[in-house]
Amino acid sequence: MTESTKSSPTDVVTALDRASEELVAGRLREVRPGDGLLGEEGADDPGTSGVRWIVDPLDGTVNFLYNLPNWAVSIAVEVDGQVVAGVVHAPALGVTYTAALGDGSARNGVPLAGSAVTDLAHALVATGFGYTVERRIAQVTVLTRVVPRVRDIRRMGAASLDLGAAAAGLVDAYYERGLHPWDHAAGALVATEAGLRVGGLHDRPISNDLAIAAPPALFDELHDLLAADPPADRD
Repeated sequence: MTESTKSSPTDVVTALDRASEELVAGRLREVRPGDGLLGEEGADDPGTSGVRWIVDPLDGTVNFLYNLPNWAVSIAVEVDGQVVAGVVHAPALGVTYTAALGDGSARNGVPLAGSAVTDLAHALVATGFGYTVERRIAQVTVLTRVVPRVRDIRRMGAASLDLGAAAAGLVDAYYERGLHPWDHAAGALVATEAGLRVGGLHDRPISNDLAIAAPPALFDELHDLLAADPPADRD
């Protein structure tokens, strides 16, 4: 497998990332020629229809390289700027998360409901690390404050699957800094439709600064714990 790096030596891209995006983009252009497309590996076409597809062709590339199963293809579609449907497909896990705005979310066709935990001390929290040294140092610093306040931390290496895991109640909550739209577009809808509160800093939508998905009873406490730190240098 041919591999190269993007923002840092730990930010890996493979020939499969590019081939997967080309495959998805080509198929979409065949069936939806007027739609826009935003992809991790460079696709950025605004389109003319008001519909845009947001694609992460291989979320969890490092996991894939090491033959770990936590990797996925993530595809969302937005209409006039609002995500209305999403799918996160993890072939090695045999798992597919789906969601449609206002119509719920599912894991392999089974409807999802996120965790009902109300005490942060009892919450299993997923997170992820960025690629730059500066961001990783900042994230470890935050962890030293988060770890004593929660049940435990999990780091699985693919944001779309972390959001899916939160939606399925496999973890109670999730947070991460440094995400791009293709990292969270589909997974955030899956989590929202499973009843979780999903957002960023100070009642704003998810952004590069922060993403949180948590039960409504936990969201503010987790947010305030994380908001005490200024965002680290963006990836």
